[in-house]
Amino acid sequence: QVQFVESGGGSVQPGGSLRLSCAATGSAFDRNTVGWYRQAPGKQRELVLRQNSLGVAWYADSVKGRFTISRDNTKNTAYLQMNNLQPDDTAVYYCNFFPVFMSWGQGTQVTVSL
Repeated sequence: QVQFVESGGGSVQPGGSLRLSCAATGSAFDRNTVGWYRQAPGKQRELVLRQNSLGVAWYADSVKGRFTISRDNTKNTAYLQMNNLQPDDTAVYYCNFFPVFMSWGQGTQVTVSL
């Protein structure tokens, strides 16, 4: 059973940057597509971007050109580099497989405000 631990969130001003990390336990990480999800206040959780085991990535239109997903299979870790953050990016960010079939971690809070 894979467990996910997210870290790296914080509070930034619009235009700022953050780099999130997702440490996974288990043996299936390198064989699965990993995705970053977020849940903003009053909204449902949504898929932000994902990357398969070969490195092919998909990005939601709202984050194209600003967010970048990467992974280090030797460390069972995924990363989310977020640049030019905007208030609408405020959310709790989670990592998981895509499609989701494992339990959610606690997530990490990202707050973007003046």
